[in-house]
Amino acid sequence: MTLAANPHHRLTVRTGSKIGRLFCAVILLAGCNQRSDVGPVIVSAIGAPPAMVDPGRAELGGPSRLLLDSVAQGLVRFDAAGQIAPALAERWIVIDDGMSYIFRLREATWRDGSKVTAAQVVQRLRRQLAPRSRNALRPYLSAIDEIVEMTPQVIEVRLKRPRLDLLKLFAQPELAVIDERLDSGSGPFRINSRGKISVLLHPAIDPVRAVDDEITASGPEQSVQVIGERASRAIARFIERQSDLVTGGTFVDWPLIASATVAPANFKLDPAAGLFGLAIVNRDGFLADAQNRVALAQALDREALVAAFAPGWAAASQILPDQLDSAAAPTVPAWVNLPPEERRSGARARVRRWKETHTAPLTLRIALPKGPGSTILFGFIGAAFQSIGIEPRRVAMTETADLRLVDAVAPYDSARWYLAMACQRCGPAAQEALIKARDANSLAERAQNIAEADVAVEQDAAFIVIARPLRWSLVALRLRQWQGNSRAWHPLNALRDNSQ
Repeated sequence: MTLAANPHHRLTVRTGSKIGRLFCAVILLAGCNQRSDVGPVIVSAIGAPPAMVDPGRAELGGPSRLLLDSVAQGLVRFDAAGQIAPALAERWIVIDDGMSYIFRLREATWRDGSKVTAAQVVQRLRRQLAPRSRNALRPYLSAIDEIVEMTPQVIEVRLKRPRLDLLKLFAQPELAVIDERLDSGSGPFRINSRGKISVLLHPAIDPVRAVDDEITASGPEQSVQVIGERASRAIARFIERQSDLVTGGTFVDWPLIASATVAPANFKLDPAAGLFGLAIVNRDGFLADAQNRVALAQALDREALVAAFAPGWAAASQILPDQLDSAAAPTVPAWVNLPPEERRSGARARVRRWKETHTAPLTLRIALPKGPGSTILFGFIGAAFQSIGIEPRRVAMTETADLRLVDAVAPYDSARWYLAMACQRCGPAAQEALIKARDANSLAERAQNIAEADVAVEQDAAFIVIARPLRWSLVALRLRQWQGNSRAWHPLNALRDNSQ
């Protein structure tokens, strides 16, 4: 297997060749899978080549989100463990029972050396939340009333309704603060050079750490090269020891990694929080009846499905993974306590009764992304539906469908996010319950309304839960700070222990 020449001239041995096999045999005791901690960290991010994209104007792909998070900080950011860490804001407080967030900015500079001011941050955040903004997070930030500059170093975010979960939204790359003049941000990295499919990043100078303007230049090991490429090439590059990290893996690409020769120590699975299942996006015909929609959920063998993918991928049957900010424990479908065969026999009975009064064939269109993992997924779903008398048909994600796959990591820990994502085509009762939860005037009222919405969405049977999102990475041992986390997010400045 031959890839592009390593841009940093590392020694590369082709393990499939006779010389490579002999080389491994000779130094087996030293560990042929070891990589030396020399040169920039090379990261293959699965997806299109990374580009600086304004999240208010276009949706961000995985590699571009990673690039934006690396060169443009928000008020806060995620650390290696997926926890909130300071970024442009050095500290903050939440007052008035979650109605006001006050951030004090640290000393930070743009790429040209000019200072980042509160007025600039306010202006750019307002633009991301404007009505015409295409920012993917804007629907979840409707509680924000205004963002104001209190002093040149202090910003206040004032809310219309109390929220205690906004920090995780402000930590997302979509709310990073960009300087449009320079096509950059305030760090922690600066773009050094760009290639056709990659970007080379060097650490930015942190004015807080600068002493008398005498800055020691960072070594190459502190730099990161980000490559955007398809999963098959990213995996091959890692196996050839031409990269240190493959990130952004999902169930779609899992069959590729499952058949590759990768040391167990390099394979990592994130405990990602979110939704993985089928949203029922058409409510005509068979799908107009809630009990018929329940029959589809009963037909699936979730345990067998997830077992065909990654070890450790757990099946799920309820929308909420935990109580979160709801006033009650998650609603569990009534059929969960039935034996598997009883579930399927009940589903077959619903389909049989439908066919007794309808002559047209019962076919359901299932929208799935391209990729080998989707083929496996469709095999399990299709077989389950056929077993109860329904003919499945796979369509592209962009085509008209009856059921559409949702595979999303939760951006923040609110039960309302899960319910809103599941309720893509809900009935009036569920929609009204979700609106009441969104518009609640107190945290106690919000929690109670969320609990009621959970019941209403479950009764509406608008979503078929399968599991939590599957997110995997390949990680070289030199990346000592890499940690799996519920956000499945791994900042490029939190991969190595730079003291080593």
